Amino acid sequence: MIRRLVTLILLVAAVPQASAQTTTQDQMNHQHHDTTAPGGLYTTREASGTSWTPALTPMSGVMRDWRGWSLMLHGALFGQVVIEPGDRHRTGGNSTHQISSANWAMAMARRSLAGGRIGFRAMGSAESWTVRDCGFINFLATGEMCEGDTIHDRQHPHDLIMEVAAEYDHPLGGALRWQIYGGIAGEPALGPIAFPHRLSARANPIAPIAHHWMDATHITFGVVTAGISGDRWKAETSVFNGREPDDKRTGVDFGPLDSISGRLSVMPSDTVVLQVSAGHLEESEDEFPPEPRADVDRVTASATWHRRLGPWLSATTLAYGRNAGLEIVPGERVRLVTHAAMLEGSFSREDRETWYGRFEIVGKPAHDLHAHEYPTAVFTVSKAQVGYERAFGAWRSLIAGLGGTAAISLLPTELSSRYSGRIAPSFGVYLSLRPRSHMM
Repeated sequence: MIRRLVTLILLVAAVPQASAQTTTQDQMNHQHHDTTAPGGLYTTREASGTSWTPALTPMSGVMRDWRGWSLMLHGALFGQVVIEPGDRHRTGGNSTHQISSANWAMAMARRSLAGGRIGFRAMGSAESWTVRDCGFINFLATGEMCEGDTIHDRQHPHDLIMEVAAEYDHPLGGALRWQIYGGIAGEPALGPIAFPHRLSARANPIAPIAHHWMDATHITFGVVTAGISGDRWKAETSVFNGREPDDKRTGVDFGPLDSISGRLSVMPSDTVVLQVSAGHLEESEDEFPPEPRADVDRVTASATWHRRLGPWLSATTLAYGRNAGLEIVPGERVRLVTHAAMLEGSFSREDRETWYGRFEIVGKPAHDLHAHEYPTAVFTVSKAQVGYERAFGAWRSLIAGLGGTAAISLLPTELSSRYSGRIAPSFGVYLSLRPRSHMM
């Protein structure tokens, strides 16, 4: 499946430019070269789902015009070896080291229609086949189910179908525009930019341990979002299926659109985006069988800052998430409120090299980490990670790299025996493949 993913990216990169269309159509499609204008076919302020990123963001992807449509293909592929030598707690497979691949591919098509813009998106991942043992080994990562139990110290794989959605937006007058977005799989207006799409995490193959406090809804099976925006702000609301996907990653897990969220994004300058959002997720979290799913109320806030320093580009994300919901403990339900904070950044030089890092502090319910002897406890854990990636080859629109990463997980005394001490190290090396970056 990795071969198919790479082949798809290579084929689109190799396709010659389509023949020129009429002058009128060329003028319409040329809008996608506008860096900041919200009415362009593609703008650098757009990120995952309907979220915003700073306008000073390189566009990554292979673009072609075809019969009046503007097409884009984007994706990322990591082949990695991760070592976590201190594990005494995790079960399944060879739990101290793992060879796997994190990957995703996305195709988009847009064109002008009736004075506005219509578009279609599809995104998927082959991780159902490129990682085993219920997911990527990742100390302190939690969330979702596998083989009848909750996942801990692993990051669950992405689904084969990550997004199948349509969108339309239209001017209302002046700088005002309205937008509708929806599909059988997509991302509601809740949280910051999803981690696979953040510039500050682009070179990082490891998922944040705060994922399920901030951006875990980036794959939702059933969503409709409506929004209104000005030149520097956007307000939107979504109704969606808030249930987490099951462990059959090749299926589509439909459910009622009975969850709701709202988000306000502000771009005070081309380098900064601020967002606050909140949502009620109906039956979101799986519990230990045979207990029913639990609802979650989530609040997030984030600041994203991109800045150019000569040939270097810095990208920083500061994010906060809060989950509140009824949790299952032996014989009763207890309402727990937990918090997570994350600071993430990267420093890259023209697709040649990238330094990156992440620091997180998260309140993890003890049962999420399978510390069942502490039924109502919430443990404050943290993780610090650094990494470096160097490009070593390029072909047409693609660039390949070699990287390494190291992390330490900081644990309370109660958990130290499960990780061979209060400080648990992690290491990894990887190969990467992604489209080149360019400003539109």
